[in-house]
Amino acid sequence: MEVLVVSQREVPALLPMAECMDAMAQALAALARGEAIMPLRTVVWMPDRTGAMASMPSIIPSERTMAIKVITVFPGNLGTEFDSHQGAVLLFESEQGRLLAVIDATEITAIRTAAVSGVATRLLAKADAGDLAILGSGTQARTHLEAMALVRPLRRVRVWSRNRDHAEGFADEGRRRHGIVVEVAGSAREAVEEADVVCTTTSSPLPILQGQWLAPGCHVNAIGAVGPVNRELDTDAIVRARLFVDRRESAVNEAGEFVQSRDEGAIGEDHIAGELGELVAGEVDGRRSDDEITVFRGVGLAVEDLAAARAIHARAVATGSGTRVELGGTRARG
Repeated sequence: MEVLVVSQREVPALLPMAECMDAMAQALAALARGEAIMPLRTVVWMPDRTGAMASMPSIIPSERTMAIKVITVFPGNLGTEFDSHQGAVLLFESEQGRLLAVIDATEITAIRTAAVSGVATRLLAKADAGDLAILGSGTQARTHLEAMALVRPLRRVRVWSRNRDHAEGFADEGRRRHGIVVEVAGSAREAVEEADVVCTTTSSPLPILQGQWLAPGCHVNAIGAVGPVNRELDTDAIVRARLFVDRRESAVNEAGEFVQSRDEGAIGEDHIAGELGELVAGEVDGRRSDDEITVFRGVGLAVEDLAAARAIHARAVATGSGTRVELGGTRARG
């Protein structure tokens, strides 16, 4: 049986950010309507907690496709030649269970995560928002800059990173790739104050963003440091904000900002105003005033990987991209 293999280098051309945003909006709306099957991810840690392997399956029966992403997460790879997230997304059809494609997961994760933040920003940020702060200077910072530039006209961009050399490199790339002037801030606070859109894209297990820094009307996309014991935003930021998530079940188990704020008694389960898919479907209200602070806390969902893999596969087939290999799957005869 012939299977399509798509490399990391090929993924960006097959998954343009604008098209990925539309695919993410559709997938999250389907999830909110109960049209997707998606258990919580399974994570197996190395004994010394230096890294983990995670599996994320999902099925959308109406689309006759299913997928599973299997990745390793090694935060210590920062500064090396290896990405912190590595693995593959396996796309299947759901009539006979045939494996259709094996696609690099590193680039899918990078693009679809930022695309989801783009959807959240499009729905929740003020219409005239354009002062962007990015905390972190790695892969997700790169794709988030691209996504934010698509949904809002950026007037000013500031970046902060614990490693100033990395921040300078990110700023240079932003100018080179997007023609956007990116200022390097001396501190997270300096980057965030007066911003009306903030993206936190770090692996920090402790808060790097304090609620007291947030200007009225600010929208925050928090997507880094997933897990109940990790958090990029402090409790004050969550308490002050109208909070949206990609999925309630995932957030109450995997979003440290929510879990820890709840366990501290600062918020209750009802502090989650809605899921992003509910916003897309018009089932919940989004921003209610120009002064309201909104936070989207995304933990990353398997249904997003499924939607991305479907889009990549369709474009690869149409353009003749990728590599076809024989992997089996047909019953041996003779």
